[in-house]
Amino acid sequence: MNHEIWNMKQKTKKTITKKKITKKKVVKVVKKKKVVAKKPKKKAPLKKPKVKVLKKKPDRYFEAVGRRKTSIARVRLFTRGEKIFLVNDKNLKEYFPVFELQQIVVASLRKMKSLEKFRVSIKVKGGGIRAQAEAIRHATARALVKFNPNFKKRLKKAGYLTRDSRMKERKKFGLKKARRAPQWQKR
Repeated sequence: MNHEIWNMKQKTKKTITKKKITKKKVVKVVKKKKVVAKKPKKKAPLKKPKVKVLKKKPDRYFEAVGRRKTSIARVRLFTRGEKIFLVNDKNLKEYFPVFELQQIVVASLRKMKSLEKFRVSIKVKGGGIRAQAEAIRHATARALVKFNPNFKKRLKKAGYLTRDSRMKERKKFGLKKARRAPQWQKR
């Protein structure tokens, strides 16, 4: 009997998978095997030789963050390159059209007589225009201290390194503003 199954197995490409036992008889269940045609493998495309491109080294800079109210300014002082003053990718006079604000922005650089020594790149966000100007002044002073620690004494004395912590007070429930109470009625 085994010989017959073996011949049948070879002819029809069937495989024996399960055995069932019923009343002392062994019955073999034959299951057909699926033949799947294999897809031809795709040839890998020819790899191009890698060419190393020499990247220009980024310029060295001194970075610092300054804050005022809800404004945050990130200042980078570059020692190389043309000496320009960019605020959010705009010229200083374009971003701060008011002369007084321009003076606030460059105050810490002017104090250290290093206005023409650096290319200044600034990213500033939040708050009003005056708070942004004061945040930039704070950040530039911090960056100058990183550039030369001897500047710290003069900048601290001028008050440019001090973070002005005055911010708007939060509103309280039951009141109209932070402290303003609703109008009182006698009757």
